Formats: sequence, C-alpha cells, structure tokens
Amino acid sequence: MFEAFSITTNLVIFAVLASAIWMSGARLSYLVDAIAEQTKVARAFMGLIFLATITELPEMVTSITAVSAGNGELAINNMFGGIMMQLAVLAIAEIFIIKGTLSSAPRNPSVLISGLLIIPSLALLLLISYTGDMPIAMHIGLGSILIALLYIFFMYLLWNIQDRNTWSPVDLPNEHIEHGEVRSNDYDNLSLRILILFSVIAGLVILLCGVFIVHVAETLADQTGLGSSFIGVSLLALTTSLPELSTAIAAVRVKAYTMAISNIFGSNLIMIFLLLPVDAFFLKGPILNHIDLSASVALIGGIFLTAIYCIGLLIRPKMKFLGMNIDSFLVLFFYMVGLFILYQVR
Repeated sequence: MFEAFSITTNLVIFAVLASAIWMSGARLSYLVDAIAEQTKVARAFMGLIFLATITELPEMVTSITAVSAGNGELAINNMFGGIMMQLAVLAIAEIFIIKGTLSSAPRNPSVLISGLLIIPSLALLLLISYTGDMPIAMHIGLGSILIALLYIFFMYLLWNIQDRNTWSPVDLPNEHIEHGEVRSNDYDNLSLRILILFSVIAGLVILLCGVFIVHVAETLADQTGLGSSFIGVSLLALTTSLPELSTAIAAVRVKAYTMAISNIFGSNLIMIFLLLPVDAFFLKGPILNHIDLSASVALIGGIFLTAIYCIGLLIRPKMKFLGMNIDSFLVLFFYMVGLFILYQVR
C-alpha cells in the first residue's frame, strides 16, 4: 500500500510511526516503574517479564507480518539485528546517568544470569544456521521448538533463583537514591487501575504502529535498493527497538537502573522465543533455514556484546569514557563496527 508513495513520503511516514513508538515506550517505562512501586514487585522481575514482553510487541508484529508476506529474510534479520541494537540501547541510556554506572546497580544474580542465558541461546541458533533445521510439525522446524523449550526452562530457572543470595555484590547504590539523586516519577500518584489501563493503551499503540512500519520498511528496501537483509538488521531493527530505547532512558531518569538492564536482557530472551510463532506463520519451511550471512553476523555480534555486559556486571568497572561506563562504550563501539560489517556483507 506504500509502493505508490515516494521515498521521501515513506521516510516521513516511517518517522511518524517511529515517533509514536518512542513516546509510547517512554510513557510505558514510567507506568511500569510506578506499578512496581505500588505493588512492591521487584524491578528486575518487572523489567525481565512485564516490560520486556510489551516492548517486544513491535518485533513480534513486524516479524510475523514479514513472514506472512513470505519475506523470511526480513523477519530473521529484524529479530537478530534487534538483539544487537537493544544491547546498544543500554549504552545510549547510560549517557543520561549523571552519577554512577549501570553495571553497579543490580543487586540480584537473576539480572546477570539472564544475560548469560542469552549466550547459549544465540550459540545454538548459530549452530542451527550451519547444520540446517528440519520440519517436524508441518512446516515448523525442530530448532524453533527447541529454542522455545529452552526459553521456558530459562524462565523457570530465573523464577527459582530470584530470591537466592548465591551472588553478593558489594558497594551497591541505593535502589531508589543514586549518589544523592532522589527518585522522581510523576505517575506514582495514579491508582493501580489507571496505571494498568494506560500501560495497555501504550502497548496497543506500539503494536499498531509495528504493523504498519514493517510495510514501510519493505517498501524502502525495494525503493533504495539496499535489500531486505540490510534494512532488517539496521533500519527496521532500530525502529522496532525504539520502545526499549525510550523505556531504558525513562527508567534511568527515575533511577530504576536494574529495571532498565533486565528489560533489555529480557527483551532479547523473548526475541529468541518469538522464533516459534514466527516459524508457525512462515509457510515455506523452517524459518531458521533462511538465516543468511547478515543474520549470522548479527548472531555473533549479539553473543559478543552480551558477553561484554555480563563481564561488566561481574567486575563492575567505574571508568567512564564520553559519558559512558567502559563496558557501555565498548558495546556501542563494537555495535558500530558490526553495522559496518553488515553493510559490507549485505
């Protein structure tokens, strides 16, 4: 439906949809933080499950919409490119921290473990990309089912360890007051019912915008000649990651640093799980058989960037560079390197 428009018009439409996703994501972070404050639910859990699920709506919609149209490469590259982009989101969000660092915030081992669990998941996907996937339930591949089962096991594991003190970090900032900065959220005074209602509305806006933005991205891929693979891992992945970016920045502003990190790690775990429903909508065989070179590079990048943040959570460096902690700076630097490589292999 967007083919009749010029490149300029489609870029304007793309920007409008992206802005709506951005604003909804920002509001959502404030709402979820206020819900956590009223219900006393741990922010790590709220970020890992609730916030991550809602902010993954654009990826889910765009990927399912793409495979429904038979464009498996766009869906795969959008998802795997989004994993890299969302890790870079944390680095960008840290620029908004005046004092302290993201790496020093988590006090619960579940945050670190959720990051570590991403690595074997991506490694398994990389292995399947080389060995090939086989359909076992009509056109759904064995690999997608294994990844979904692995995600369910990981969630069970995280649920059971969230209250264990097997890992005891030191030199912790206060959860609500970071180096003298007082937590402030204007949504704290709203009732729980209103907070939940507004959260649903924000989620619906993100969902609807995600439906249209994939069509614009496909049109731009044809009009610019860049192709679905590069558009998927760059422009579309960037846009569908806007909820994570806006929620991460908003979470940092209300000093909910743990929620910001767990939201990104949780989003990437859910992204991997979404391969199963995406595979179910793809009628041309197992979706994992459509992992191309760009997607493989994105998987390697996701493993590398996740490892950097996990190391940062363990050693908790406090050296800042250009407004970012050293781990965030390295993540953003190597993300840009990854984008350059992806452009070369497009």
